[in-house]
Amino acid sequence: MALKTPAEIEQMRPAGRFVAHVLTSLRAYAQVGMTTNDLDAHARGLIEEAGARSVYLGYHPSFGAMPYPGVLCTSVNDHALHGLPSDRVLADGDVLSIDFACDVEGWVADSALTFQLGTTTPEAQRLIDTTERALAAGIAAAQPGARMGDVSAAIGRVGRQAGYGINTDFGGHGVGRTMHEEPHVPNDGRAGSGPRLKPGLVIAIEPWFMAGGSGYVIDDDGWTIRSADGSTAAHAEHTVAITKRGPVVLTARA
Repeated sequence: MALKTPAEIEQMRPAGRFVAHVLTSLRAYAQVGMTTNDLDAHARGLIEEAGARSVYLGYHPSFGAMPYPGVLCTSVNDHALHGLPSDRVLADGDVLSIDFACDVEGWVADSALTFQLGTTTPEAQRLIDTTERALAAGIAAAQPGARMGDVSAAIGRVGRQAGYGINTDFGGHGVGRTMHEEPHVPNDGRAGSGPRLKPGLVIAIEPWFMAGGSGYVIDDDGWTIRSADGSTAAHAEHTVAITKRGPVVLTARA
């Protein structure tokens, strides 16, 4: 668990601001009839303009059948996480999650949001709103001196009360010089358990819920995670620094 100094947390702010800017731009840019490759190309242009570096492109952990081919994860409807950009055309009513992480001046920030394209439905909006509320609850629980289980329990409580599927195999993580650092941040857990949250810890808190059960399947590409029952999924994420005064969201969007 690598702790950052206050000065290093300040150095992470440009990465957080840039990641927030790109997600805000993508939210405004995305339209019915576009492909997820179109969104990826838009993000690539913003990265090049800023002189930043994608931490997704070419990333190849052991579970991936290939190096990651894009700068975004674009997960649609029953895709929960790690959806590959493709020639898939976005349709009216699609629920789209965009996950984006980038390196700016040697520091990484990571964030995600979910929204519905075109015609919205109460069911999808409830799922999206619940995921955002769980993220807010997890952030509020990330106080110095609290435990990781307090963050996990706060997220899980919101999801369970709404009746959504929660899976803890994939969750949040430490972030800093690289995209994935210790510790793991599960999306459900027991309050009062786990390591203490110390000032200087920077974590990506990222609830993802499924409208149905908690099971998932992974496509042959080794990346795309889908709900096992075909139900819609949603994902929200912020990079959060634990400070003496409380949690600070580095990827806050205007």
